[in-house]
Amino acid sequence: MKHTTLKLLAATALVPIGLTAPALAGDFDGYTLRVKLIGGAQYEPLYAEIEKWEAETGATVDILSRKNHFELDREIKQDIAAGTLDWCVGSNHTSFAPQYGNIYRDLNELLDPAVLAEFQPLALENSTVDGRLVQLPRHSDISNLYYQKSLYEDEDNKAAFLAEYGYELAPPDTWDQVKDQALFFANPPDFYGTQYVGKDEAITGRFYEMLVANGGALFDEDWNPTFNSPEGVMTVQWFKDLYDAGAVPAGVMNYLWDDTGAGFASGTVALNLDWAGWAAYFNDPDASQVAGNVGLVRAPKGAAGIRSGWSGSHTFSITESCDNPEAAASFITFLTDHDRQMVEARTGLLPTRQSVWDAVKAEFLAEGNEFQAMVSETYAQSMAEDAFTPPLIEPWIEVSNEIWPALQAAILGEKSIQDALDDAAEAAGEIMEDAGYRN
Repeated sequence: MKHTTLKLLAATALVPIGLTAPALAGDFDGYTLRVKLIGGAQYEPLYAEIEKWEAETGATVDILSRKNHFELDREIKQDIAAGTLDWCVGSNHTSFAPQYGNIYRDLNELLDPAVLAEFQPLALENSTVDGRLVQLPRHSDISNLYYQKSLYEDEDNKAAFLAEYGYELAPPDTWDQVKDQALFFANPPDFYGTQYVGKDEAITGRFYEMLVANGGALFDEDWNPTFNSPEGVMTVQWFKDLYDAGAVPAGVMNYLWDDTGAGFASGTVALNLDWAGWAAYFNDPDASQVAGNVGLVRAPKGAAGIRSGWSGSHTFSITESCDNPEAAASFITFLTDHDRQMVEARTGLLPTRQSVWDAVKAEFLAEGNEFQAMVSETYAQSMAEDAFTPPLIEPWIEVSNEIWPALQAAILGEKSIQDALDDAAEAAGEIMEDAGYRN
């Protein structure tokens, strides 16, 4: 299939930073805005800013949910089924949005065009479903490879690795090298070579980006599933080999993002492919055992010489049933304005405004924060050169929900890799046919 490429550093026409939605000056005294938000360590710093919006507008924010995105997605679908969309603002994601139909408003009809002009064009393009801007991008995401620097500086490690694998020990540039080094460093149950997320769309996405890196594809141009290819089998074998060798924690099949973040910060994992938002946490001596010992390189290349680059944007949406869309528009504009994106960018999260990329990098350099400046440069290059989205189609999550249990079954040895992928491909084909994507 042809992969949509996110080059989110594309130039965009900017207006002065002070321009915001006129609704911010409105009077929402006594109004309670009901919202459902994604929760998790890397998302929380932004929410401390909500009280400032409340003070400015006179409104109160009632956070009904604060869950990981997979749990939040299930809750939203329950609301749709029960007809209880009695809230206004929800966290969303470019990968999730196409499945929700028309429950969210077209923000082109609510937001000042001057505000939208401040966002990177491709971030807005990927936030658009069937011609409707159903979400405002909060920050973008892509993963790169963190590692413990001291492991690569140890002379005994260098000599032993060279003797065993026949090449110099250095931060890996390919997935084959990641596997070699993860096996070399692993000393379970005290220390692990690497880790990965193991359920929900999290592992589907990891499989997807490595599949692409290995020269494979999820679908062909006619939307026939092709992930049960030799490249697909090769990709799953990588996960399984590490699991079988004990080079990853035994519980990885239940891991999501907070688990991998906490795992690397615990100092018990050598290599960790992860999102930018964890960078400041990893290097914080009050929170992390690896602070001061964190290296970072771009995501590795697969067999096809392509770097992994699964990407998208976290976003905010406004329901069609919202009883005060002006207040909701004011709220999401506030949470994605320049100052709020700076709050997130300081932790490593990737802004959707070009002005913030430039400002936060300048701030890091002025402070002498070489680590965060390096993080900013690495992720900027990765977003510009490596990023690609999953298929931005309505049945994506439904397809993912067929793939990830098959990946678990294959990794755990409950089915052969080929049988597991064949079964998932057959089910995915039926979903795509029912959705009208193939005959």
